[in-house]
Amino acid sequence: MPRLARTLAARILLAVLGIVVVTLAVGFALFARLTSQTADERAIEQASGIAVTLGRVPQVAQAVVDGDPSHVLSALGSQVRASTGASYVVIIDRTGRRWSHPNPALIGQRVEEPVMALDGQVHTGIDEGSLGRSANARAPIVDAAGRPVGEVSVGILESEVSGRLDAEVLDIALYAAIALALGVAASLLLARAIKRVTFGVEPAEIVALVQEREAMLYGVREGVLAVDAKGAINVLNDEARRLLGIESASLGQRVEDVVPDGRLRRVITGEIEGVDLVAVTDEHLLVLNRMPVLVGGRGVGWVVTIRDRTELEALMRQLDSMEALSTALRAQEHEFSNRLHVLSVLLELGEVEEATRYSEELQAETALVSEEIRARVGSPVVAALLLAKTTVAAERDVVVRLDPASRLEAGHDAELPVVTVLGNLVDNAVDAVADDSRTAGTHPRGEVLVRIEGTADALLLTVTDTGPGIPAERLGDVFVDGYTTKKPRGAMRRGVGLALVHRLVTRAGGTIEASSPAGARFEVRLPLRVREVVT
Repeated sequence: MPRLARTLAARILLAVLGIVVVTLAVGFALFARLTSQTADERAIEQASGIAVTLGRVPQVAQAVVDGDPSHVLSALGSQVRASTGASYVVIIDRTGRRWSHPNPALIGQRVEEPVMALDGQVHTGIDEGSLGRSANARAPIVDAAGRPVGEVSVGILESEVSGRLDAEVLDIALYAAIALALGVAASLLLARAIKRVTFGVEPAEIVALVQEREAMLYGVREGVLAVDAKGAINVLNDEARRLLGIESASLGQRVEDVVPDGRLRRVITGEIEGVDLVAVTDEHLLVLNRMPVLVGGRGVGWVVTIRDRTELEALMRQLDSMEALSTALRAQEHEFSNRLHVLSVLLELGEVEEATRYSEELQAETALVSEEIRARVGSPVVAALLLAKTTVAAERDVVVRLDPASRLEAGHDAELPVVTVLGNLVDNAVDAVADDSRTAGTHPRGEVLVRIEGTADALLLTVTDTGPGIPAERLGDVFVDGYTTKKPRGAMRRGVGLALVHRLVTRAGGTIEASSPAGARFEVRLPLRVREVVT
């Protein structure tokens, strides 16, 4: 029995039985009270009708006035009591003397209380008389002139009313038995339905599962999103809200109602399948995995785990850039060492003039690119970026040139994501040219042309390369998360750079377009932000 009491079916049965029993008890108490009040009111009305009718009979008034010489009042009272079902009918004269009573011994004796109906009114209420508690009505006996000459007191004992209630107890008991049986049947059906929905898990086990789920959901640093078979969200931890940008979402809402249309939503809903799928939002670079959930062999939805790879991806890209720069610096170090050896030998041989001429040639060659960039680009940060990209690309046998028509004044790029946008576009262009199998064995392998132009209201960036270009049918996909034509390199994810560029440009209110006239060409327009002048 202790084990049975812990089962879900037993708990539901006991709860339903308790509810039914309490409901029936309260209902019966209310029914009895209302029925008793109604019965009392009906009994008073009945007694009042009998008393008023009898008090208006002329023979009764005459007999009361004459002192009932023929003894008709006692017989009349008995007759009326028998025909109406009243418990007693008492006829009293002005002096309080009884002329009829169910107890013959009291006939002729006076009543202890005053004769109330002599005021011409009908008095009703519950009376504690000699026969017991009763619903009582007292009506005046009036003569031919309409003057009260006595009263008629009619009562219906409470025992008579209780008898009527007792007759209804069997009906109430039958109703209670039927309700109890229906409650038991309903509780068993409800328990079976609940166990089917909960896969037979008992309440204590459900509590443990909920506690474990809460500890898991809010104890991990990954986002967890669970969706049922109808597409409604039923699990959403705080990390998932933060990463997806849906802090205001609530359980029960559909994924389509809270996640904007795009690659992220299609990964969550399963339209895009795969492992470790990448999706880029305005704030984060996310890696998602979607797994179906099967319980008892039935599909009940799916779970999506979300990892934030924003910082890690940024570090990987920085590491990749630093590795490329380090390689370039090592190559330059080797080249500079050779040049220093040449200078050293020339000086040892006493060829001072030749050493001076060689040194001037090296200085001019080194400063040429730098001076050209600084002459056209007034922003130190953008100029440094172009110089670094030029150096790194040179080590991959790719030429990065600045279009002679480029012009960028200092401060023209303020508050714009120029470095990130231009850096990603140049990196992609250099990779495309360096990895182009068509140029294998040629020197240089190709060229990347950068054009920067500042207008009155916008900053225009154009990056063109001589690589393989972009297929015409895929031009619309280059900015989609995960799209790439490059081979994976190390742990750095592909198909992210252009998606990030697109989001940065869009957030800045600009536009970016891709075309492929020969190689690839990207044109970016970033509107300048108007600064308020404080006067």
